[in-house]
Amino acid sequence: MRSKVKQAALLVASGLALSGCNLFGPNTAAPAKKPPAPDYQAPVTVPSPPAAKIRSICYNERDLATIHARMLQQELTVATLQCQTPNGARAFDATYNTFVKKFGPELSTNARALTELSRRKRFNVDVLVTEFANRMAQRAPVDKEFCSRSLRALEWSLDSKVSSLNQAPPPYDLGPEMNIHPCPAK
Repeated sequence: MRSKVKQAALLVASGLALSGCNLFGPNTAAPAKKPPAPDYQAPVTVPSPPAAKIRSICYNERDLATIHARMLQQELTVATLQCQTPNGARAFDATYNTFVKKFGPELSTNARALTELSRRKRFNVDVLVTEFANRMAQRAPVDKEFCSRSLRALEWSLDSKVSSLNQAPPPYDLGPEMNIHPCPAK
């Protein structure tokens, strides 16, 4: 009887040992790199309020474009500071510097437009930009695609098809969670 129990135990142990073996070797093929495209934005999780509730505080398309351009810049800045190479260096420094060079004049124009918008809508630009940065930084530990999403945003914005910040959505649309909503259609 003991012999059969030993045989069964040996069979089970052998099966368990073999189940841990990779008979086909490691998969060393790198995943295919997607071409640059504006398909990286995280889904918005905050539903829009009813149109009647936001009509007095909503933002028109031009104002939203101003806010989204600054949101993109701030989110890419945070990603540049947070995403690191395996040896601890900043992974996106050179790419972000290229982004700033490409869009420098537009970023300056956007800063002036944001200041003018803040006067009309009565908000503090520094508070808004800090809120963008803080909310972006909170995404890093909970979104496993944080760095890859940010890198895709950088790559898309640097693509030759993109000539304006308005063509590159921010990795996360923080507007709805900050009560920044588009005006409803009339």
